[in-house]
Amino acid sequence: MSALPLSLSVLRSALERPLFAEKSWRLSPKPWSLPDDSVEELHSIGQACLAFHQALERLYLKSRSGSRILRNGDLTAPWVAEYLDAGKPEWLIEHGAVKAVKGASPVVLRPDLIVTANGFALTELDSVPGGIGLTAFLEKLYLGEDSHDIPESFMESLASLCPDTDNPSILVAVSEESADYRPEMEWLAEVLSERGHKVKVARPDQLKPRPEGVFFDGEKQDIVYRFWELFDHAEIPIMREICRAVERGVVVVSSPMRTFQEEKSSLGLFWHQRLESFWRENLSKRDFKLLRKIIPPTWILDPADLPPSAVLAGPSIGGSPMSSWDDLAKASKKERELVVKASGFHETAWGSRSVVVGSDASGEEWGNAIDHALATFPEPVQVLQEFRKPARLRHDVYEDSGEVLSMEGRLRLSPYYFVKDGDARLSGALATFCPADKKIIHGMKDGVLLPCVI
Repeated sequence: MSALPLSLSVLRSALERPLFAEKSWRLSPKPWSLPDDSVEELHSIGQACLAFHQALERLYLKSRSGSRILRNGDLTAPWVAEYLDAGKPEWLIEHGAVKAVKGASPVVLRPDLIVTANGFALTELDSVPGGIGLTAFLEKLYLGEDSHDIPESFMESLASLCPDTDNPSILVAVSEESADYRPEMEWLAEVLSERGHKVKVARPDQLKPRPEGVFFDGEKQDIVYRFWELFDHAEIPIMREICRAVERGVVVVSSPMRTFQEEKSSLGLFWHQRLESFWRENLSKRDFKLLRKIIPPTWILDPADLPPSAVLAGPSIGGSPMSSWDDLAKASKKERELVVKASGFHETAWGSRSVVVGSDASGEEWGNAIDHALATFPEPVQVLQEFRKPARLRHDVYEDSGEVLSMEGRLRLSPYYFVKDGDARLSGALATFCPADKKIIHGMKDGVLLPCVI
């Protein structure tokens, strides 16, 4: 499909209503197009990510209970749950394992995929993703009748959580910390309300938990779509009451409040050599192969001492294996094609706040990042990940004057998968195109946000 270019005046007029609070970006006359094989792989990635979530739950619960993790083996891995539970309050850990949420995974999956010369690199699997409303709006603007109707896919995935309820009441709860995303969620709710769906947006503190359910404006809500981070529980004290309501079965919350589903350290567990047999046993050959291809090698930065004869599983430094993570500080610039970042459950774990790219940092900055990660463990746990360099690409971008410039830059794709009946359906993708001198790709005023033709 070839979309007609949009004029700068049309774009400016359409975007007069801000969908991100106090955020702006550069504009382009056309959406982002991908080759057919990349689009085909995008479709496969969603189901692989869902399978990963399902396997991760099995691994976590078996680890937590001390059960063996292989069908025909005696291997146990209590340290898995120790990593995933580190730094969390006990009541929230317990909630993630109760019967009421068993089998519950996020109904909206959004992996962040960096486009490299060798394909996609998955740097994060976001379980509470922003951009749903913005991507839907941009798709409608650029693609017209060929858009995927993200609002309806979003609604269907949530409604599937209450299969016995006709037209369930849905409350999108947006925290103050996530307030930048409130405008896009309000737009999404408006679109769905105009179609007859019962969808509203509120702050978490506006919810009223009662023994018989969770209410907003006097109306019982069947589903709460959680748009707040679990680490923010001190600022959202009502979270504990909502957990109890879920456990009583009087409301459904998605994404479920299960902290182990929101840790980048799970990518380190996927690459852990002692767990390879588990992943092979619990994923299809196709999903395992695809995830090994797109997830860069990742390691958990655990400062625990090793015996004198032991070495770490991790990158080699100076041609030799490491006996301590402190050895990373000695890495040459070439060896520092690595990233350090917070795993999750911390205010620095989102929005690229904690990311340090080794090859882009001075030796002192890199050493300080490693020291900080080890000194603060486990609050937060931090991970080390192989850095896969984004490819340099070109796309047409408007100058303020209205002139079209072919800009060189780097691309992140954020595909949105909506889960229903065990199927993760690709229903849209947001392309974030940033200037070529930016190593970390995220929404910025000199970047471009575009829908992707898929």
